[in-house]
Amino acid sequence: MLDSTDGTASSVPVCQILSLKKLQTTNASANVSERYRVVLSDGEYYTQAMLATQLKPLVENGSLDKNVVVRVTQFTSNTVQNRKILILLNLDVLTPPQQERIGSPQNIETARNSGGSAPAAPTKTEPSIGAQALSGSHGAPASRGVTKSSSGMPVYPIEALSPYQNKWTIKARVTLKSDVRHWSNARGDGKLFSVNLLDESGEIRATGFNDAVDRFYPLLQENKVYFISKAKVTIAKKQFSTLPNEYEITLESNSEIEECAEAGDVPEVKYNFVPIDQLSTVEPNQTTDVITILDSYSDVSEIVSKATQRPIKKRELTLIDSSGMSVRMTLWGSQAENFVNLLAGEEKPVIAFKGVKVSDFGGRSLSMFSSSTMNINPDIPESHGLRGWYDNEGSSTNIRGFSSTVDSGSAPTGGALRSNERRTLSEVKDQSLGTSFDRPDYFNTRATFLYIRPNNLYYSACPSQECNKKVLDDGDGWRCEKCDRSYPAPVHRYIFSANIADYSGQIWVSGFNEVGEAIIGMTADQLDAIRTENENEFRAILQRVNGRMMHFNCRAKQETFNDTNRVRYTVTQAVPVDFAKAGHELVEQIHALQTH
Repeated sequence: MLDSTDGTASSVPVCQILSLKKLQTTNASANVSERYRVVLSDGEYYTQAMLATQLKPLVENGSLDKNVVVRVTQFTSNTVQNRKILILLNLDVLTPPQQERIGSPQNIETARNSGGSAPAAPTKTEPSIGAQALSGSHGAPASRGVTKSSSGMPVYPIEALSPYQNKWTIKARVTLKSDVRHWSNARGDGKLFSVNLLDESGEIRATGFNDAVDRFYPLLQENKVYFISKAKVTIAKKQFSTLPNEYEITLESNSEIEECAEAGDVPEVKYNFVPIDQLSTVEPNQTTDVITILDSYSDVSEIVSKATQRPIKKRELTLIDSSGMSVRMTLWGSQAENFVNLLAGEEKPVIAFKGVKVSDFGGRSLSMFSSSTMNINPDIPESHGLRGWYDNEGSSTNIRGFSSTVDSGSAPTGGALRSNERRTLSEVKDQSLGTSFDRPDYFNTRATFLYIRPNNLYYSACPSQECNKKVLDDGDGWRCEKCDRSYPAPVHRYIFSANIADYSGQIWVSGFNEVGEAIIGMTADQLDAIRTENENEFRAILQRVNGRMMHFNCRAKQETFNDTNRVRYTVTQAVPVDFAKAGHELVEQIHALQTH
Protein backbone atom coordinates (compact mmCIF):
# COMPACT_ATOMS: atom_id res chain seq x y z
CA MET A 1 0.00 0.00 0.00
CA LEU A 2 1.12 3.61 -0.54
CA ASP A 3 3.04 4.52 2.59
CA SER A 4 5.28 7.43 1.66
CA THR A 5 5.08 10.90 3.15
CA ASP A 6 6.55 12.61 0.12
CA GLY A 7 5.17 10.70 -2.83
CA THR A 8 8.51 9.10 -3.64
CA ALA A 9 7.89 5.42 -3.03
CA SER A 10 10.07 3.12 -5.11
CA SER A 11 7.17 2.00 -7.29
CA VAL A 12 4.28 3.46 -9.23
CA PRO A 13 1.39 1.59 -7.54
CA VAL A 14 -1.68 0.31 -9.35
CA CYS A 15 -4.80 0.44 -7.19
CA GLN A 16 -8.57 0.18 -7.40
CA ILE A 17 -11.07 2.88 -6.43
CA LEU A 18 -13.54 1.14 -4.13
CA SER A 19 -15.73 4.18 -3.54
CA LEU A 20 -15.93 7.79 -4.62
CA LYS A 21 -17.87 10.41 -2.66
CA LYS A 22 -18.34 14.14 -3.13
CA LEU A 23 -17.74 16.13 0.07
CA GLN A 24 -20.21 18.85 0.92
CA THR A 25 -18.80 22.31 1.55
CA THR A 26 -19.69 23.44 5.07
CA ASN A 27 -19.14 27.14 4.40
CA ALA A 28 -20.90 28.28 1.25
CA SER A 29 -19.29 31.71 1.40
CA ALA A 30 -15.79 30.28 1.37
CA ASN A 31 -15.86 29.79 -2.41
CA VAL A 32 -14.32 26.33 -2.12
CA SER A 33 -14.74 24.02 -5.09
CA GLU A 34 -16.06 20.48 -4.69
CA ARG A 35 -13.68 17.85 -3.37
CA TYR A 36 -13.88 14.07 -3.56
CA ARG A 37 -12.97 11.40 -1.03
CA VAL A 38 -12.03 7.95 -2.28
CA VAL A 39 -11.31 4.57 -0.77
CA LEU A 40 -8.18 3.20 -2.42
CA SER A 41 -7.27 -0.52 -2.49
CA ASP A 42 -4.21 -2.44 -3.64
CA GLY A 43 -6.07 -5.76 -3.37
CA GLU A 44 -4.69 -6.49 0.10
CA TYR A 45 -5.37 -3.28 2.05
CA TYR A 46 -7.59 -0.25 1.59
CA THR A 47 -7.29 3.30 2.96
CA GLN A 48 -8.88 6.75 2.80
CA ALA A 49 -7.64 9.27 0.22
CA MET A 50 -8.57 12.66 -1.20
CA LEU A 51 -8.47 13.69 -4.84
CA ALA A 52 -6.56 16.89 -5.57
CA THR A 53 -8.75 19.51 -7.23
CA GLN A 54 -6.98 19.15 -10.58
CA LEU A 55 -8.32 15.57 -10.84
CA LYS A 56 -11.96 16.66 -10.53
CA PRO A 57 -12.50 16.69 -14.35
CA LEU A 58 -11.82 12.93 -14.39
CA VAL A 59 -14.84 12.47 -12.11
CA GLU A 60 -17.01 14.90 -14.04
CA ASN A 61 -16.36 13.25 -17.42
CA GLY A 62 -16.99 9.75 -16.01
CA SER A 63 -13.43 8.45 -16.39
CA LEU A 64 -12.99 8.03 -12.63
CA ASP A 65 -15.69 5.95 -10.96
CA LYS A 66 -16.24 3.13 -8.50
CA ASN A 67 -14.12 0.01 -9.18
CA VAL A 68 -11.91 1.77 -11.77
CA VAL A 69 -8.25 0.63 -11.73
CA VAL A 70 -5.71 3.47 -11.69
CA ARG A 71 -1.95 3.94 -11.61
CA VAL A 72 -1.02 6.50 -8.94
CA THR A 73 1.87 8.54 -10.34
CA GLN A 74 2.06 11.29 -7.74
CA PHE A 75 0.77 11.62 -4.19
CA THR A 76 1.47 13.00 -0.74
CA SER A 77 0.03 12.27 2.70
CA ASN A 78 -1.23 14.27 5.65
CA THR A 79 -1.98 13.29 9.23
CA VAL A 80 -5.43 14.42 10.37
CA GLN A 81 -6.54 13.53 13.91
CA ASN A 82 -3.80 10.87 14.12
CA ARG A 83 -4.97 9.28 10.86
CA LYS A 84 -2.94 9.30 7.67
CA ILE A 85 -4.88 10.61 4.67
CA LEU A 86 -3.43 10.28 1.18
CA ILE A 87 -3.72 13.18 -1.26
CA LEU A 88 -3.76 11.87 -4.83
CA LEU A 89 -2.05 14.50 -6.99
CA ASN A 90 -1.88 12.68 -10.30
CA LEU A 91 -3.00 9.33 -11.67
CA ASP A 92 -3.65 7.43 -14.89
CA VAL A 93 -6.97 5.63 -15.43
CA LEU A 94 -6.16 2.11 -16.70
CA THR A 95 -9.56 0.40 -17.05
CA PRO A 96 -13.27 1.14 -17.15
CA PRO A 97 -15.24 0.20 -14.01
CA GLN A 98 -14.91 -3.47 -13.01
CA GLN A 99 -17.89 -5.63 -12.09
CA GLU A 100 -16.64 -6.06 -8.55
CA ARG A 101 -13.76 -5.25 -6.25
CA ILE A 102 -10.48 -7.11 -6.73
CA GLY A 103 -9.35 -9.25 -3.80
CA SER A 104 -10.58 -9.02 -0.21
CA PRO A 105 -8.74 -5.94 1.09
CA GLN A 106 -8.60 -5.11 4.81
CA ASN A 107 -8.59 -1.69 6.44
CA ILE A 108 -4.92 -0.69 6.73
CA GLU A 109 -5.57 1.22 9.99
CA THR A 110 -7.20 -1.85 11.56
CA ALA A 111 -4.28 -4.02 10.50
CA ARG A 112 -1.80 -1.62 12.11
CA ASN A 113 -3.77 -1.15 15.32
CA SER A 114 -4.17 -4.91 15.78
CA GLY A 115 -0.40 -5.30 16.10
CA GLY A 116 0.18 -6.72 12.64
CA SER A 117 3.15 -5.55 10.64
CA ALA A 118 2.56 -2.48 8.53
CA PRO A 119 2.51 -3.29 4.84
CA ALA A 120 5.75 -2.40 3.18
CA ALA A 121 6.04 -0.32 0.07
CA PRO A 122 5.99 -2.50 -3.04
CA THR A 123 9.29 -3.29 -4.66
CA LYS A 124 8.08 -4.29 -8.13
CA THR A 125 7.46 -1.78 -10.90
CA GLU A 126 3.74 -2.38 -10.50
CA PRO A 127 1.87 -4.44 -7.87
CA SER A 128 0.19 -7.58 -9.12
CA ILE A 129 -3.30 -6.28 -8.39
CA GLY A 130 -5.83 -7.33 -10.99
CA ALA A 131 -3.29 -8.60 -13.50
CA GLN A 132 -6.04 -10.20 -15.54
CA ALA A 133 -7.73 -6.81 -15.83
CA LEU A 134 -4.52 -5.07 -16.80
CA SER A 135 -3.24 -7.32 -19.55
CA GLY A 136 -1.71 -5.23 -22.26
CA SER A 137 -1.73 -2.10 -20.10
CA HIS A 138 1.77 -2.39 -18.69
CA GLY A 139 4.33 0.12 -19.77
CA ALA A 140 7.04 2.39 -18.46
CA PRO A 141 5.92 3.96 -15.21
CA ALA A 142 5.05 7.62 -15.44
CA SER A 143 7.34 10.17 -13.87
CA ARG A 144 6.23 11.53 -10.53
CA GLY A 145 7.39 15.03 -11.27
CA VAL A 146 8.70 15.34 -7.69
CA THR A 147 12.24 16.71 -7.39
CA LYS A 148 14.31 17.73 -4.40
CA SER A 149 15.26 21.18 -3.14
CA SER A 150 18.78 21.96 -1.99
CA SER A 151 17.66 21.09 1.55
CA GLY A 152 16.54 17.66 0.38
CA MET A 153 12.81 18.35 0.77
CA PRO A 154 10.51 17.14 -2.03
CA VAL A 155 9.27 19.83 -4.44
CA TYR A 156 5.59 19.77 -5.34
CA PRO A 157 3.75 21.43 -8.23
CA ILE A 158 1.75 24.56 -7.47
CA GLU A 159 -1.47 22.85 -8.59
CA ALA A 160 -1.02 20.29 -5.77
CA LEU A 161 -1.04 22.87 -2.96
CA SER A 162 -4.04 23.00 -0.65
CA PRO A 163 -4.86 24.01 2.94
CA TYR A 164 -4.82 20.30 3.83
CA GLN A 165 -1.03 20.08 3.46
CA ASN A 166 1.45 21.21 6.08
CA LYS A 167 4.88 20.35 4.71
CA TRP A 168 5.62 21.35 1.15
CA THR A 169 8.17 23.14 -0.99
CA ILE A 170 7.52 24.69 -4.40
CA LYS A 171 9.96 25.80 -7.04
CA ALA A 172 8.46 28.80 -8.81
CA ARG A 173 9.26 31.86 -10.88
CA VAL A 174 8.20 35.34 -9.79
CA THR A 175 6.27 36.74 -12.77
CA LEU A 176 4.93 39.86 -11.03
CA LYS A 177 5.96 41.78 -7.91
CA SER A 178 3.71 44.54 -6.58
CA ASP A 179 4.76 47.73 -4.88
CA VAL A 180 4.57 47.84 -1.08
CA ARG A 181 1.12 49.10 -0.11
CA HIS A 182 0.24 50.66 3.23
CA TRP A 183 -3.13 50.75 4.97
CA SER A 184 -4.60 52.41 8.00
CA ASN A 185 -7.96 51.66 9.61
CA ALA A 186 -9.60 51.29 13.00
CA ARG A 187 -7.65 48.09 13.63
CA GLY A 188 -4.27 49.70 13.07
CA ASP A 189 -1.65 50.35 10.41
CA GLY A 190 0.13 47.87 8.22
CA LYS A 191 1.81 47.14 4.93
CA LEU A 192 1.82 44.32 2.41
CA PHE A 193 3.12 43.23 -0.96
CA SER A 194 2.32 40.33 -3.25
CA VAL A 195 3.99 38.26 -5.95
CA ASN A 196 2.63 35.98 -8.64
CA LEU A 197 4.39 32.61 -8.71
CA LEU A 198 4.54 30.24 -11.68
CA ASP A 199 5.70 26.70 -12.37
CA GLU A 200 4.89 24.22 -15.13
CA SER A 201 1.64 23.18 -13.40
CA GLY A 202 0.05 26.55 -12.70
CA GLU A 203 0.15 29.90 -10.90
CA ILE A 204 -0.56 31.13 -7.38
CA ARG A 205 -0.43 34.46 -5.57
CA ALA A 206 1.70 34.92 -2.44
CA THR A 207 1.28 37.83 -0.04
CA GLY A 208 3.51 39.04 2.77
CA PHE A 209 2.41 41.33 5.60
CA ASN A 210 4.36 43.66 7.89
CA ASP A 211 7.50 41.77 9.06
CA ALA A 212 7.35 39.54 5.98
CA VAL A 213 7.53 42.68 3.82
CA ASP A 214 10.83 43.72 5.44
CA ARG A 215 12.25 40.22 5.13
CA PHE A 216 11.15 39.09 1.67
CA TYR A 217 10.44 42.18 -0.45
CA PRO A 218 14.15 42.88 -1.18
CA LEU A 219 14.80 39.17 -1.80
CA LEU A 220 12.07 38.35 -4.32
CA GLN A 221 12.82 39.70 -7.79
CA GLU A 222 10.76 39.42 -10.97
CA ASN A 223 11.73 36.62 -13.38
CA LYS A 224 13.92 34.83 -10.82
CA VAL A 225 13.16 31.32 -9.50
CA TYR A 226 12.95 30.40 -5.82
CA PHE A 227 12.34 27.47 -3.49
CA ILE A 228 9.53 28.51 -1.11
CA SER A 229 8.41 26.55 1.96
CA LYS A 230 6.92 26.90 5.46
CA ALA A 231 4.17 29.24 4.31
CA LYS A 232 0.41 29.03 4.77
CA VAL A 233 -2.05 28.04 2.02
CA THR A 234 -5.48 29.69 2.31
CA ILE A 235 -8.59 30.29 0.22
CA ALA A 236 -7.87 32.96 -2.41
CA LYS A 237 -9.44 36.40 -2.06
CA LYS A 238 -10.59 36.80 -5.66
CA GLN A 239 -11.08 40.56 -5.37
CA PHE A 240 -7.31 40.96 -5.06
CA SER A 241 -6.08 38.40 -7.60
CA THR A 242 -6.71 37.64 -11.26
CA LEU A 243 -5.00 34.23 -11.18
CA PRO A 244 -7.06 31.09 -11.88
CA ASN A 245 -6.28 29.41 -8.56
CA GLU A 246 -8.70 28.81 -5.70
CA TYR A 247 -5.86 29.08 -3.18
CA GLU A 248 -3.17 31.62 -2.30
CA ILE A 249 -0.06 31.64 -0.13
CA THR A 250 0.57 33.81 2.93
CA LEU A 251 4.25 34.34 3.72
CA GLU A 252 4.90 34.14 7.47
CA SER A 253 7.76 35.08 9.78
CA ASN A 254 9.19 31.55 9.68
CA SER A 255 8.74 31.04 5.93
CA GLU A 256 11.82 30.02 3.98
CA ILE A 257 12.73 31.37 0.53
CA GLU A 258 15.89 30.38 -1.32
CA GLU A 259 16.92 31.50 -4.80
CA CYS A 260 17.32 28.64 -7.27
CA ALA A 261 20.16 28.82 -9.80
CA GLU A 262 18.85 25.98 -11.99
CA ALA A 263 15.69 27.49 -13.44
CA GLY A 264 15.54 25.96 -16.91
CA ASP A 265 12.58 23.69 -16.08
CA VAL A 266 10.38 26.61 -14.88
CA PRO A 267 8.50 28.40 -17.69
CA GLU A 268 8.76 32.15 -18.13
CA VAL A 269 5.02 32.87 -18.16
CA LYS A 270 1.79 31.12 -19.13
CA TYR A 271 -0.84 32.74 -21.34
CA ASN A 272 -4.36 31.84 -22.41
CA PHE A 273 -4.78 34.22 -25.33
CA VAL A 274 -8.21 35.29 -26.59
CA PRO A 275 -8.37 36.91 -30.08
CA ILE A 276 -9.87 40.39 -30.16
CA ASP A 277 -12.87 39.25 -32.19
CA GLN A 278 -13.66 36.69 -29.46
CA LEU A 279 -13.67 39.16 -26.57
CA SER A 280 -17.46 39.26 -26.75
CA THR A 281 -17.42 35.72 -25.34
CA VAL A 282 -15.67 36.95 -22.17
CA GLU A 283 -18.06 38.13 -19.48
CA PRO A 284 -17.66 41.80 -18.43
CA ASN A 285 -15.39 42.42 -15.42
CA GLN A 286 -13.59 39.11 -15.98
CA THR A 287 -9.90 38.98 -16.90
CA THR A 288 -8.23 37.61 -20.00
CA ASP A 289 -4.93 37.47 -21.90
CA VAL A 290 -4.41 39.03 -25.33
CA ILE A 291 -1.48 39.28 -27.72
CA THR A 292 -1.65 42.21 -30.12
CA ILE A 293 0.13 44.71 -32.32
CA LEU A 294 0.31 48.24 -30.90
CA ASP A 295 -1.41 50.33 -33.58
CA SER A 296 -1.34 53.70 -31.79
CA TYR A 297 -1.36 55.30 -28.34
CA SER A 298 -2.45 58.60 -26.82
CA ASP A 299 -0.55 61.07 -24.72
CA VAL A 300 -0.85 60.80 -20.95
CA SER A 301 -3.92 62.57 -19.59
CA GLU A 302 -5.05 63.17 -16.04
CA ILE A 303 -8.35 62.52 -14.30
CA VAL A 304 -9.43 62.86 -10.66
CA SER A 305 -9.78 59.51 -8.89
CA LYS A 306 -13.19 59.03 -7.29
CA ALA A 307 -11.60 56.90 -4.58
CA THR A 308 -8.98 59.35 -3.35
CA GLN A 309 -10.03 62.62 -5.03
CA ARG A 310 -6.47 62.82 -6.28
CA PRO A 311 -5.27 63.10 -9.88
CA ILE A 312 -4.29 59.87 -11.63
CA LYS A 313 -2.51 59.40 -14.94
CA LYS A 314 -4.21 57.65 -17.84
CA ARG A 315 -3.16 56.56 -21.33
CA GLU A 316 -5.13 54.75 -24.03
CA LEU A 317 -3.73 52.27 -26.56
CA THR A 318 -5.30 51.00 -29.76
CA LEU A 319 -4.46 47.34 -30.29
CA ILE A 320 -5.02 45.08 -33.31
CA ASP A 321 -4.50 41.41 -34.09
CA SER A 322 -4.84 38.96 -36.97
CA SER A 323 -8.62 38.72 -36.49
CA GLY A 324 -8.74 42.08 -38.27
CA MET A 325 -10.23 43.95 -35.32
CA SER A 326 -9.03 46.59 -32.90
CA VAL A 327 -9.75 47.20 -29.22
CA ARG A 328 -9.00 50.00 -26.78
CA MET A 329 -6.72 49.34 -23.79
CA THR A 330 -6.43 51.76 -20.85
CA LEU A 331 -3.27 52.05 -18.75
CA TRP A 332 -3.28 53.76 -15.35
CA GLY A 333 -0.79 55.45 -13.05
CA SER A 334 2.86 54.47 -13.41
CA GLN A 335 1.98 52.00 -16.17
CA ALA A 336 0.66 54.90 -18.26
CA GLU A 337 3.62 57.16 -17.47
CA ASN A 338 6.33 54.58 -18.15
CA PHE A 339 4.80 53.04 -21.27
CA VAL A 340 6.76 55.02 -23.87
CA ASN A 341 10.06 54.22 -22.11
CA LEU A 342 9.25 50.51 -22.37
CA LEU A 343 8.84 50.81 -26.14
CA ALA A 344 12.46 51.98 -26.49
CA GLY A 345 11.59 53.80 -29.70
CA GLU A 346 10.11 50.74 -31.45
CA GLU A 347 7.03 51.26 -33.61
CA LYS A 348 4.24 48.68 -33.96
CA PRO A 349 5.67 46.13 -31.48
CA VAL A 350 3.94 42.92 -30.44
CA ILE A 351 2.65 43.19 -26.85
CA ALA A 352 1.36 40.29 -24.75
CA PHE A 353 -0.97 41.30 -21.92
CA LYS A 354 -1.87 38.97 -19.05
CA GLY A 355 -4.75 39.36 -16.61
CA VAL A 356 -6.38 42.48 -18.11
CA LYS A 357 -9.95 43.44 -17.29
CA VAL A 358 -12.67 43.17 -19.93
CA SER A 359 -15.31 45.90 -19.97
CA ASP A 360 -18.50 46.01 -22.03
CA PHE A 361 -18.40 49.79 -22.41
CA GLY A 362 -18.72 50.56 -26.12
CA GLY A 363 -18.88 46.88 -27.07
CA ARG A 364 -15.68 45.63 -25.49
CA SER A 365 -12.64 47.43 -24.10
CA LEU A 366 -9.70 46.44 -21.89
CA SER A 367 -7.83 47.94 -18.96
CA MET A 368 -4.83 46.93 -16.89
CA PHE A 369 -4.94 46.16 -13.17
CA SER A 370 -1.96 46.73 -10.94
CA SER A 371 -1.64 42.93 -11.06
CA SER A 372 -1.74 42.75 -14.87
CA THR A 373 1.49 42.21 -16.82
CA MET A 374 2.68 43.48 -20.17
CA ASN A 375 5.50 41.88 -22.20
CA ILE A 376 6.83 43.62 -25.30
CA ASN A 377 8.00 41.36 -28.16
CA PRO A 378 7.96 38.15 -26.09
CA ASP A 379 9.94 35.23 -27.49
CA ILE A 380 6.97 32.89 -27.91
CA PRO A 381 5.42 31.29 -31.02
CA GLU A 382 2.28 33.45 -30.89
CA SER A 383 4.42 36.59 -30.97
CA HIS A 384 6.44 35.45 -33.99
CA GLY A 385 3.27 34.46 -35.83
CA LEU A 386 1.61 37.82 -35.18
CA ARG A 387 4.76 39.66 -36.27
CA GLY A 388 4.76 37.76 -39.55
CA TRP A 389 1.07 38.50 -40.14
CA TYR A 390 1.49 42.23 -39.62
CA ASP A 391 4.65 42.58 -41.72
CA ASN A 392 3.17 40.60 -44.63
CA GLU A 393 -0.46 41.70 -44.71
CA GLY A 394 -1.66 43.21 -41.46
CA SER A 395 -0.26 46.69 -42.07
CA SER A 396 -2.54 47.06 -45.13
CA THR A 397 -5.59 45.17 -43.76
CA ASN A 398 -8.84 47.08 -43.24
CA ILE A 399 -9.20 46.95 -39.46
CA ARG A 400 -12.69 47.01 -37.93
CA GLY A 401 -13.17 48.69 -34.59
CA PHE A 402 -14.54 46.61 -31.73
CA SER A 403 -15.81 49.89 -30.41
CA SER A 404 -15.16 53.47 -31.27
CA THR A 405 -14.23 56.42 -29.12
CA VAL A 406 -17.22 58.74 -29.46
CA ASP A 407 -16.86 62.44 -28.74
CA SER A 408 -19.70 64.10 -26.93
CA GLY A 409 -22.46 64.92 -29.35
CA SER A 410 -20.89 63.18 -32.33
CA ALA A 411 -22.24 60.26 -34.27
CA PRO A 412 -20.69 56.85 -33.83
CA THR A 413 -18.12 55.57 -36.26
CA GLY A 414 -16.44 52.25 -36.88
CA GLY A 415 -17.98 48.84 -36.49
CA ALA A 416 -19.80 49.14 -33.19
CA LEU A 417 -22.97 50.91 -34.45
CA ARG A 418 -22.99 50.33 -38.22
CA SER A 419 -26.38 51.22 -39.70
CA ASN A 420 -26.48 48.14 -41.94
CA GLU A 421 -26.41 45.98 -38.79
CA ARG A 422 -29.12 47.96 -36.99
CA ARG A 423 -32.19 46.05 -35.86
CA THR A 424 -35.65 47.23 -34.97
CA LEU A 425 -36.96 46.21 -31.57
CA SER A 426 -39.49 43.86 -33.14
CA GLU A 427 -36.65 42.16 -35.05
CA VAL A 428 -34.76 41.72 -31.78
CA LYS A 429 -37.73 39.79 -30.37
CA ASP A 430 -38.62 37.95 -33.59
CA GLN A 431 -35.04 36.71 -34.00
CA SER A 432 -35.03 35.50 -30.35
CA LEU A 433 -31.80 37.32 -29.56
CA GLY A 434 -30.43 36.46 -26.13
CA THR A 435 -32.46 33.29 -25.64
CA SER A 436 -29.40 31.04 -25.48
CA PHE A 437 -27.99 30.27 -22.03
CA ASP A 438 -24.58 29.55 -23.59
CA ARG A 439 -23.71 33.03 -24.82
CA PRO A 440 -25.10 36.56 -25.13
CA ASP A 441 -26.17 38.18 -28.41
CA TYR A 442 -25.25 41.73 -29.41
CA PHE A 443 -27.21 44.19 -31.51
CA ASN A 444 -27.50 47.91 -32.13
CA THR A 445 -30.69 49.88 -32.52
CA ARG A 446 -32.02 53.41 -32.72
CA ALA A 447 -34.80 54.13 -30.25
CA THR A 448 -36.43 56.80 -28.08
CA PHE A 449 -36.62 56.99 -24.30
CA LEU A 450 -40.16 56.68 -22.96
CA TYR A 451 -39.44 56.41 -19.24
CA ILE A 452 -36.53 56.12 -16.78
CA ARG A 453 -37.30 54.64 -13.39
CA PRO A 454 -36.35 57.22 -10.74
CA ASN A 455 -36.14 54.67 -7.92
CA ASN A 456 -32.85 52.79 -7.53
CA LEU A 457 -31.37 54.86 -10.35
CA TYR A 458 -27.96 54.73 -8.67
CA TYR A 459 -26.34 53.19 -5.62
CA SER A 460 -23.67 54.02 -3.03
CA ALA A 461 -20.48 52.36 -4.27
CA CYS A 462 -16.99 51.68 -2.96
CA PRO A 463 -14.62 54.47 -4.03
CA SER A 464 -11.85 51.99 -4.86
CA GLN A 465 -11.15 52.12 -8.58
CA GLU A 466 -11.07 48.32 -8.97
CA CYS A 467 -14.05 47.50 -6.73
CA ASN A 468 -17.29 49.53 -7.19
CA LYS A 469 -19.23 47.18 -4.88
CA LYS A 470 -22.14 48.47 -2.82
CA VAL A 471 -21.18 49.99 0.54
CA LEU A 472 -23.24 50.51 3.69
CA ASP A 473 -23.14 53.29 6.29
CA ASP A 474 -22.06 51.61 9.55
CA GLY A 475 -21.93 54.81 11.59
CA ASP A 476 -18.14 55.12 11.45
CA GLY A 477 -18.02 55.45 7.67
CA TRP A 478 -19.07 53.61 4.54
CA ARG A 479 -18.09 49.95 4.86
CA CYS A 480 -17.02 47.82 1.88
CA GLU A 481 -17.05 44.12 2.77
CA LYS A 482 -15.12 43.19 -0.37
CA CYS A 483 -12.22 45.56 0.35
CA ASP A 484 -12.57 44.99 4.13
CA ARG A 485 -12.28 48.68 4.94
CA SER A 486 -14.36 51.82 5.56
CA TYR A 487 -14.36 55.07 3.60
CA PRO A 488 -15.38 58.58 4.66
CA ALA A 489 -17.87 58.82 1.78
CA PRO A 490 -19.09 56.65 -1.09
CA VAL A 491 -19.30 57.44 -4.77
CA HIS A 492 -22.60 57.04 -6.55
CA ARG A 493 -22.83 54.86 -9.66
CA TYR A 494 -25.71 54.53 -12.09
CA ILE A 495 -27.61 51.26 -12.40
CA PHE A 496 -30.59 52.44 -14.41
CA SER A 497 -33.67 50.79 -15.89
CA ALA A 498 -35.48 52.43 -18.80
CA ASN A 499 -38.16 51.78 -21.38
CA ILE A 500 -37.18 52.54 -24.98
CA ALA A 501 -39.26 52.32 -28.15
CA ASP A 502 -39.13 52.62 -31.92
CA TYR A 503 -41.94 52.40 -34.50
CA SER A 504 -42.00 48.59 -34.21
CA GLY A 505 -42.22 48.06 -30.46
CA GLN A 506 -40.64 48.67 -27.06
CA ILE A 507 -38.35 46.92 -24.56
CA TRP A 508 -36.98 47.50 -21.07
CA VAL A 509 -33.23 47.98 -20.92
CA SER A 510 -30.75 48.37 -18.08
CA GLY A 511 -27.28 49.88 -17.91
CA PHE A 512 -24.42 50.90 -15.71
CA ASN A 513 -22.41 53.92 -14.80
CA GLU A 514 -20.63 55.05 -17.99
CA VAL A 515 -23.78 54.63 -20.06
CA GLY A 516 -25.86 56.38 -17.40
CA GLU A 517 -23.55 59.39 -17.50
CA ALA A 518 -23.88 59.55 -21.30
CA ILE A 519 -27.68 59.43 -21.06
CA ILE A 520 -28.28 61.75 -18.09
CA GLY A 521 -25.45 64.14 -18.98
CA MET A 522 -23.92 64.23 -15.49
CA THR A 523 -22.36 61.92 -12.92
CA ALA A 524 -24.50 60.09 -10.39
CA ASP A 525 -22.81 62.11 -7.62
CA GLN A 526 -23.96 65.34 -9.28
CA LEU A 527 -27.49 64.01 -9.75
CA ASP A 528 -27.65 62.87 -6.12
CA ALA A 529 -26.60 66.33 -4.94
CA ILE A 530 -29.40 67.87 -7.01
CA ARG A 531 -31.91 65.37 -5.64
CA THR A 532 -30.86 66.17 -2.08
CA GLU A 533 -31.46 69.88 -2.66
CA ASN A 534 -34.50 69.77 -4.94
CA GLU A 535 -36.54 66.65 -5.74
CA ASN A 536 -38.54 68.52 -8.41
CA GLU A 537 -35.37 69.46 -10.30
CA PHE A 538 -34.24 65.83 -10.13
CA ARG A 539 -37.54 64.72 -11.70
CA ALA A 540 -37.28 67.44 -14.34
CA ILE A 541 -33.83 66.20 -15.41
CA LEU A 542 -35.19 62.70 -15.96
CA GLN A 543 -38.23 64.09 -17.76
CA ARG A 544 -35.97 65.91 -20.22
CA VAL A 545 -34.42 62.56 -21.20
CA ASN A 546 -37.83 61.19 -22.18
CA GLY A 547 -38.43 61.66 -25.90
CA ARG A 548 -34.70 61.74 -26.69
CA MET A 549 -33.60 59.46 -29.53
CA MET A 550 -30.24 57.74 -29.27
CA HIS A 551 -28.16 54.98 -30.86
CA PHE A 552 -27.78 51.98 -28.54
CA ASN A 553 -25.36 49.08 -28.45
CA CYS A 554 -27.03 46.29 -26.46
CA ARG A 555 -26.29 42.87 -25.08
CA ALA A 556 -29.14 40.35 -24.85
CA LYS A 557 -28.68 37.51 -22.36
CA GLN A 558 -31.17 35.02 -20.95
CA GLU A 559 -31.30 34.70 -17.17
CA THR A 560 -33.46 33.01 -14.58
CA PHE A 561 -35.40 35.11 -12.07
CA ASN A 562 -37.89 33.57 -9.60
CA ASP A 563 -37.76 30.30 -11.59
CA THR A 564 -38.75 32.19 -14.74
CA ASN A 565 -36.53 32.57 -17.81
CA ARG A 566 -36.34 36.04 -19.29
CA VAL A 567 -34.06 37.99 -21.60
CA ARG A 568 -32.22 40.91 -20.07
CA TYR A 569 -31.21 43.74 -22.43
CA THR A 570 -28.17 45.69 -21.22
CA VAL A 571 -27.05 48.91 -22.90
CA THR A 572 -23.28 48.90 -23.41
CA GLN A 573 -23.09 52.17 -25.36
CA ALA A 574 -25.48 55.07 -25.95
CA VAL A 575 -24.73 58.09 -28.19
CA PRO A 576 -26.92 60.89 -29.54
CA VAL A 577 -28.31 60.63 -33.06
CA ASP A 578 -26.66 62.81 -35.70
CA PHE A 579 -29.90 63.71 -37.51
CA ALA A 580 -28.10 65.18 -40.56
CA LYS A 581 -26.24 61.91 -41.06
CA ALA A 582 -29.36 59.88 -40.30
CA GLY A 583 -31.23 61.87 -42.97
CA HIS A 584 -28.57 61.11 -45.58
CA GLU A 585 -28.74 57.41 -44.66
CA LEU A 586 -32.50 57.47 -45.15
CA VAL A 587 -32.15 59.12 -48.58
CA GLU A 588 -29.62 56.46 -49.61
CA GLN A 589 -31.99 53.71 -48.52
CA ILE A 590 -34.83 55.26 -50.52
CA HIS A 591 -32.64 55.51 -53.64
CA ALA A 592 -31.55 51.89 -53.18
CA LEU A 593 -35.20 50.78 -53.06
CA GLN A 594 -36.03 52.78 -56.20
CA THR A 595 -33.18 51.22 -58.18
CA HIS A 596 -34.47 47.76 -57.29
